[in-house]
Amino acid sequence: MKMTYPILAKSVHEGNLSLLEHTQHVVSAIELFVKKFNLNIDPETARKGAILHDLGKAHPHFQRKIYHQKGTSLLGNFEWDFIHRHEISSLAFLPCFPAPEWDILIDLVIAHHKSIVNDPGGKGILDLTRFRDTLDNHLKDWEEWRIHGMDVIRHFGLPTREISREEAMAALNYVVNYCDKKKNGVSLLRGLLKSADHFASAFMHNTQQQLGSLFEVPDLKYYHGEKRKNSIYPLSLLSSDDIRKHTFLIASTGAGKTDFLLRRCRNRIFYILPFQASINAMWERIKENVPNKDIRLLHATSRIVTKDNNDEQILQPLVGSSVKVLTPHQLAAIIFGIKGYENMLLDLQGTDIILDEIHTYSDFSMAMVLELVKTLIRLNCNVHIGTATMPTALYKQLFEILGGADKVYEVKLPAPVLHTFDRHLIDKLEDEEPINDILEEAFANGEKVLLIFNTIKKAQSAFEKLLDDFPNIPKMLIHSRFKRADRVTLETKLKREFNGGGSVNGTSGLRPCIVVSTQVVEVSLDISFDRMITECAPLDSLIQRFGRINRIRNEHTLGKYKPIHVIKPGGNPLPYKSDILNASFDQLPENFGLLKENSLQEKLDKVYPEINTKEIDIHLVYRNDRYILKELTDNKKSILIDALKIEGAACILESDRDAYLNADWETRQQFEIPVNYQTIMKYKNRYEQLEVGSYPFVIPQRADAYNMFGLQLTEHDNFL
Repeated sequence: MKMTYPILAKSVHEGNLSLLEHTQHVVSAIELFVKKFNLNIDPETARKGAILHDLGKAHPHFQRKIYHQKGTSLLGNFEWDFIHRHEISSLAFLPCFPAPEWDILIDLVIAHHKSIVNDPGGKGILDLTRFRDTLDNHLKDWEEWRIHGMDVIRHFGLPTREISREEAMAALNYVVNYCDKKKNGVSLLRGLLKSADHFASAFMHNTQQQLGSLFEVPDLKYYHGEKRKNSIYPLSLLSSDDIRKHTFLIASTGAGKTDFLLRRCRNRIFYILPFQASINAMWERIKENVPNKDIRLLHATSRIVTKDNNDEQILQPLVGSSVKVLTPHQLAAIIFGIKGYENMLLDLQGTDIILDEIHTYSDFSMAMVLELVKTLIRLNCNVHIGTATMPTALYKQLFEILGGADKVYEVKLPAPVLHTFDRHLIDKLEDEEPINDILEEAFANGEKVLLIFNTIKKAQSAFEKLLDDFPNIPKMLIHSRFKRADRVTLETKLKREFNGGGSVNGTSGLRPCIVVSTQVVEVSLDISFDRMITECAPLDSLIQRFGRINRIRNEHTLGKYKPIHVIKPGGNPLPYKSDILNASFDQLPENFGLLKENSLQEKLDKVYPEINTKEIDIHLVYRNDRYILKELTDNKKSILIDALKIEGAACILESDRDAYLNADWETRQQFEIPVNYQTIMKYKNRYEQLEVGSYPFVIPQRADAYNMFGLQLTEHDNFL
């Protein structure tokens, strides 16, 4: 079957790129990456791998699919009804390259899309070669399409020669035998090629331009400036020049943790936070003050694909940014061996890692974080942990992992300074009945009120009721189930209109007003309200929530106290545990008693006398000082999705369907609404699922309902 039209690597919906154009982009990326990563590979061999990696896309099977071409008869269609993996066909061109380089080239190419074996869709090379005609099919019409691969090789100045079908078959048999002999381990060469391929696919014709700003050490002069020093923020006066590798900082909200942790960094930075809203806010803060171009925002970028027998795929963040702001879940690939983990191992080596309030999780998540820190130490990272709330039992575990006093710079605020952070009066509520009376009083006093629920469903229901009960009071609803672009807009509105960005006396912003939210406002969101009404949560989470009230710290606000009303636990405790909620509620003052900062550690230790982390060893890719996963493979079951129930899938509104199909990679993110994987799986046969981008489900919700409440699905109560 002779091809008479352009040989494409990307379809019209994916950029409409020719094979040569895409290969040029990948070559440009790998030439930079091989210089930056600590790999024992000749740069020219890495370049050859990039040239080779997609040549199999010239195969007629791939081109028929990309052009949506069908045969003129049932027999014609049956002839092409086989599984084709272009990376297998690519390696038929191995005879054009020196034999001593073959093993390295195979490592680079053969698994850049699929594990070599036990692929969830059964499409790895060792999975497919169990079928008799696999290799024959991958060389179907070889004499006609090989010329397109040869043209690409020659374009890059490499020699070519005629490869007979017999030679090509011998090369593929060599590949099969090589893969079959693979032992347990990690292939960073696979990560190198995938990093280059992902980057080139994301930026396409802008690849070369984007490469120019990669791997820059961030310019943090702003945080070291004299103007950032102020006795109101005690950490701003403390030197960050201690020579120890790691940092452990415990300080109250508003003490200047972010500045101090950033001042401790000397390399590229990964800034880790638990929630998307806090990630967005931190990204904006850093982007405003750090002049480097590549300050990257990575919230909810996990891509869960439910095609091909529910194959779970996680598209990991692209490599090389100056600063990345993301969640621990997005780093978890490196400990669980999830797809893309080799890329991330390369990207993390020798960087500075800031872990900001990373313990705000379930037992399982905490075990994940402890293992994550162990891995970061192996990667020679500098780890800087900052928190306002950490149980002593957890502190001791992390301190030991980091290497103890010889390796860790410990920073804690002294008792006299802690007293200056007392600012909240706690009122305990038996139920939700008094909420309207409290709101009426608050609004009469011109107060800004933050109302927080533990699930999206309750937040949406409460907001709908407030629309009727207080129609003239400015109000907004914010939670995780809005489009990514709309989340940014909502967070900006929250900070600029409702919060007002703060003022000298703390009275700016809309007054009176109310914001209804979930846990998304807990961490690192720079807002300051006058009063809070909140469902009870674990004590460490509550302390984070309280930090959004009376947050502004200046000479006018010191010694001033603001009220917080906490609703007694009752009914369904999800997403938390009843015993933790009850213990946390018991530790709070009542009758508008003052919550003292210097008492928080004792209270936390009573709620968490020990840290109960679930055993996750069976899922770890590295244990007992060795990798236990076969090279060039991934763990096919995402423990993140099953155990943590994190937001792992995406939805879009039906009204955005056509725009999503025709958008580029970055624009598509703006339409996506992150949802819980297990939740959306209940609807997988009800809603259309697109086969591009993040494979989103298309939801036929009315635009006016979405604009008011965000995405609404019928479901059990859901975290965040």
